[in-house]
Amino acid sequence: MSTAINAIHLGSRARRAVRFVARFINPLVLVVAGRRWMPVVGILHHRGRRSGREYDTPIGMRPLGGAFVIPRTFGDNAAWYQNVKAAGEGRITYLGRRYRVVEPEVVDYATARPAFPRYERAQFRFIGINEYLRLRAVPEIANSTAPQKTHVGTKIGIGPTASPRNLNLALIVIALAQLMVVLDVAIVNVALPSIQRELHFAATDLEWVVNAYAIAFGGLLLLGGRTGDLFGRRRMFVIGALMFTAGSMAGGLATSSAFLIAARGAQGVGAAILAPTALALLAATFPQGGQRNRALGVYSAVSAGGGGVGLLMGGVITNYLSWRWIMFVNVPIGLLLAFAAPRVLIRGEGKPGRLDLPGAVTVTAGVSLLVYGLARVATHDWSDGVTRAALGIAVVLLVSFVALESRGRHPLMPLRIFANRNRSGAYGLSLAIGAALSGMLFLLTLFLQNVLGYSPLQAGFAFLPTALGVVVGAGLTSRVIGRVGPRVPMTTGALLAAAGMFWLSAVTVQSNYFAGVLGPLVVLAVGLGMAFVSTSVVAISGVQPGESGLASALLNVGRQLGGSLGIAIMGTIATTVTRHQLASGPITQSAVNSALTAGFSAAFEIAGVIAIAGFVTALIAVRHRQSPAAGQSIELDQAA
Repeated sequence: MSTAINAIHLGSRARRAVRFVARFINPLVLVVAGRRWMPVVGILHHRGRRSGREYDTPIGMRPLGGAFVIPRTFGDNAAWYQNVKAAGEGRITYLGRRYRVVEPEVVDYATARPAFPRYERAQFRFIGINEYLRLRAVPEIANSTAPQKTHVGTKIGIGPTASPRNLNLALIVIALAQLMVVLDVAIVNVALPSIQRELHFAATDLEWVVNAYAIAFGGLLLLGGRTGDLFGRRRMFVIGALMFTAGSMAGGLATSSAFLIAARGAQGVGAAILAPTALALLAATFPQGGQRNRALGVYSAVSAGGGGVGLLMGGVITNYLSWRWIMFVNVPIGLLLAFAAPRVLIRGEGKPGRLDLPGAVTVTAGVSLLVYGLARVATHDWSDGVTRAALGIAVVLLVSFVALESRGRHPLMPLRIFANRNRSGAYGLSLAIGAALSGMLFLLTLFLQNVLGYSPLQAGFAFLPTALGVVVGAGLTSRVIGRVGPRVPMTTGALLAAAGMFWLSAVTVQSNYFAGVLGPLVVLAVGLGMAFVSTSVVAISGVQPGESGLASALLNVGRQLGGSLGIAIMGTIATTVTRHQLASGPITQSAVNSALTAGFSAAFEIAGVIAIAGFVTALIAVRHRQSPAAGQSIELDQAA
């Protein structure tokens, strides 16, 4: 005799008892049902076939393709089933989204099985549920006054493949990834003396601890951003996080200089994938307007303030632990990112297309040589033969890359992305701000330690107001940019950055931190926060979905190349002025400090000029308000 049953069959008295209990239980379950973080229980909204009243029933369900499947626990006797069957439709709230469901159809266990995890299938088999209701889903747009059209056969993405389950968690993951990338640019600088002593670095090779990361990062950014567009951003985000983690682990375990340099290169490769995909994921996750602006405020605060925080963390870790922990600290963070990304970030399949290998090779080699040549200027002279050769070959390769992209069928960097004036202006300002910021951090660290006599830890704490000022500027800009447009915060931020640099150039040997450094840093930091948010908003607004990774990569390339260029130019100015000062009299400690300060002061003036150039670029290129007629215009929604 067969014991298989299709549902739990209850008598009339038992059904009344169940309904009585449900009156008390259902309101409690409704508190959690249908939430973004609740994949097991949704809410079925149905109209009573006799009363005409609307009912909300919390019930177990799972998405399957373009439909939902619901176990028929009580078979034909369930009131919700009878109501939906009579109406032929209903509404469902699942993972924080509302759907209209139509075409109710009873299906068997084999059909419904793929929708449920193993433990739920085991429960159903144990209690004998073999029938399920399948309802085709159509997304319901909240507060829409336009009539909705239902297209038969349209496949609707349901659940986490369509949107992240928790926007706050998604933002934390994206910001943490960006912080990890930005920190590693600065955090190593403080530990260089300790690294040199323990691994017996030659003085001429020590620069490669920094340059290996910078070259791999800057050289592969465009390729890293494009791979996210082609192969899926979330997938590449995880790959980048794991590669960065592997490089960090290897760096912490390094026993020789070559081992550490190779590990730093691996970190740079991971960062080149992680950074552009993180910003592209932010653009895909947060709708354009107030939500995205606020998210970009957090992202930009991390980007601009990460350098100062890196110097502080580097000093603390090196002082109290070991230089190896500046590598090891990334390992749990990277593993956490790789674990969390598939669970909280939006899924993207990538777009069909081919990877432009000639363009990828050309631009990677060209940008890498350019970063190397500029980094070499900081330790050698512009007249150095290797430096000139590297920069010359880089220019040739980059010109060749532009020529290839203008003719290629599947270009790595479609040149139409620069057709938008606002976006091109944002890239120009990003280059200028990156140059001024990186040069300032590099030289001000030397001034604090070599002239004012600060320890690495004290110098790290001296940069803490920078991070706080960036947070203020970023928060203010994210609130007002939707109302005033991008031009005002971009130009204001550049002017504040220039004012901070010129004020900083007034430092003397007798200056103290509070009178000569703190004020300029705060003004500069607020301007940086404004500039970073506004350029990020403009760079990724209005971009075709398949090119957001490229747009993000170009923004990062501008900041990275700007940083290398700023250190090279400002370092050269500081060195030249210092050498000239020392040549005019006897060399004493007082004379050295005075000459160093004169060099730093001149370099800070140049940083102010660079910021003014960024201001002029934004003023000329960026429109005050957006043109609604332009096909590729950037639409900045009004903030609520």
